[in-house]
Amino acid sequence: MPHVTTGTRGEQPPPHDGRRRGAGAALGLLVVGAALGFGELAAGLLRVTSPVVTVGDALVDNSPPFLMSWAIALFGTADKAVLVTGVLLVLVLSGTALGVVASRRPVAGYVGLGLFTAAGLTAVALRRADDLGAAAAVVVGGVAGAVALALLLRRLDPAPSRAQGPAAEPEHGTDAERAPGEGAEVDDQDREPHARDDAPGVPQAGPDRGPGRRGFVLTAAGVLAASGTAGALGRALPTLLGGSGSGPQLSLPAPAAPLPALPSGADLGVPGLAPFTTPNTDFYRIDTALTVPRPDPAQWTLRVHGRVDRPFEITMDELLSRDLVEADITLACVSNQVGGDLVGNARWLGFPLADLLREAGVHSGADQILSTSSDGWTCGTPTEVVMDGRDALLAVGMNGEPLPHEHGHPARLVVPGLYGFVSATKWVTDIRLTRFADDEAYWARRGWGVRAPIKTMSRIDVPAPLGRVGSGEVVLAGVAWAQHTGIAGVEVRVDDGDWWEAELAAVPGIDTWVQWVTETTVDPGTHSVEVRATDATGFTQPSERVDPIPDGATGWHRIRFTAT
Repeated sequence: MPHVTTGTRGEQPPPHDGRRRGAGAALGLLVVGAALGFGELAAGLLRVTSPVVTVGDALVDNSPPFLMSWAIALFGTADKAVLVTGVLLVLVLSGTALGVVASRRPVAGYVGLGLFTAAGLTAVALRRADDLGAAAAVVVGGVAGAVALALLLRRLDPAPSRAQGPAAEPEHGTDAERAPGEGAEVDDQDREPHARDDAPGVPQAGPDRGPGRRGFVLTAAGVLAASGTAGALGRALPTLLGGSGSGPQLSLPAPAAPLPALPSGADLGVPGLAPFTTPNTDFYRIDTALTVPRPDPAQWTLRVHGRVDRPFEITMDELLSRDLVEADITLACVSNQVGGDLVGNARWLGFPLADLLREAGVHSGADQILSTSSDGWTCGTPTEVVMDGRDALLAVGMNGEPLPHEHGHPARLVVPGLYGFVSATKWVTDIRLTRFADDEAYWARRGWGVRAPIKTMSRIDVPAPLGRVGSGEVVLAGVAWAQHTGIAGVEVRVDDGDWWEAELAAVPGIDTWVQWVTETTVDPGTHSVEVRATDATGFTQPSERVDPIPDGATGWHRIRFTAT
C-alpha cells in the first residue's frame, strides 16, 4: 500500500519548525548580547556611557514633562532602575523576534541591526551630553552584533556534507521514478508525490540534528562567553584603570572654622524617628543620571564665567588649599510628596559660593547662576539668594567624608532654602552668570518652577503608617522643616480632635529640619494622626493638598494606625 497523507498540504508544519524557531530566538538573544557586551567594553575603554544608558539618557531628556513627573512620583528613587530595565527588556524582546526572522531571512537580521545602531546614534545626538565616544561605543556594539549574527547563521544552515550526498542527485532517483512508499509521500488530494523530510538525499544538518546542531551550540557558547567577558570587563574597567572609576580619592583638609558639636537634644533618639543627621548611605538620591558620573578629581576643574569681570578656572588642589567651612543643611527634593522621604540633613564641608562669585566680579544684571554638571545637566539658581549671607557652598565633603559619587563627588553646590533642582548641582564643572530672561535650565525648560523656595512641611514618622501599637500611652514623633526660616512650632491632633503643641528638639540653626515628639492616650482600635508646622515668620503650612510639580507639595501629613 502506498503511504498516503491525510491532511491538506501545509496544514501541519514540519516537526522541526518549532526547534527552528527556538534556535532563531536563541540566535537573536545571542546577537543582542554580543552587541551589548562589546558596546559595554568599548564604553569602558573610552570612559563613556554604555549604549543602553545612552538610549535611556535620551529618553529622559526628551520625554514629556508630565511623563517624567509621573515616573518620579510612581517609582521614586527606583525610577532609573525601572527605565534601564525597560530598555533592556525592549532590546531582548526585539532581538528575539528579529532572530526568528533572521533564521529564515538573514538579510532582515542585518537590516534590523542597522536600525538598532541608527537608533543608538540618534540617542547620542538627542541627549544633553555631547560625546563622540558614546557614538563609537554604539557603532562597536552594532559591528559586534553583525559578526555574531554571521557566525551563528553559518552554523544554523551549514552546507550539506559529502556524506549526505548532493540533494540534486537522490540515491534512488527522482520522486517521479520512485514507487510510492520509497522516500515519497502522496497527497491524498492532488496525489502529487513530494519529498519526505527523512528521504535519502535531503540534507539533515541544522540546529535540530546532526553536525549542524553541534556546530551551532558550540558557536553559541563561544559567542555567549565572549559577550559576557566583554561586558564584565567593560563594567570593571573604570575601577581597574583607577581615576574616574575608583572610590572618592580626596583627602579633605580640616575646616578653617570647625562647627561645634550638635546641640544636646538635637536627636531625640525615638525608635523609628529619622535621625537628625542622615547617614550618607541613607541620603536620598534624585537626579537625571542613569549611571553615576565619576569625574577624576585630579582632572576636575570648575570654570566661572559669563556676566563677570574676571572669569577664571579653579582646580581641585586649588579649591582644597582655600579656607573651607562647615554648615549643617537640610536638602529637600521638589518631587517629595507630603509625608515623603526625599529629604535629608547633613554636615557639609566646602568653600563659600558667595566668595567665589565675588572673586569673579558678578555684573549687576546677572540674576541667575547657571551651573552645569559633568553629564550636561543644568541648574538655575537665583544670584541674590546665594549672595544674601546664607551658607551656600561649593561642597567637597559630607558628614566628615569626601562626597560619595552618588552625591556629587568631587564637588557639588549646596544652597539652603531652595529645592534641589534649582540649588544643588552635583558633579558641578561649570558656573556661568547669566539672566533668567536669557537662559533656561534643564527643568525650567520643562515647565518647573524657577526660584522654588522650600515650603514649610512636617512629617509623622512614629507610629509608622498602618502600624500597630499597644493601646494606652502612645508616642508620636516626626520631623519638620522650613529651611532658612526655621520652625517655630509643630501641632498634632488625633482622630480630628483638637490640636496641641508638640515638643521640639534643639537645632544648630535655621537651615536644618527639627525633630518633634509628643504623647497621647488611645483606646484599642484604629486611629488617625495629623500634623502641621508653623515657621518662624508665623506662616502655618496649608491643609490643601498640592502636587509637588512644579514648585513643591503642600498639605498636612496624615496617617492611620491600630492600637491593640
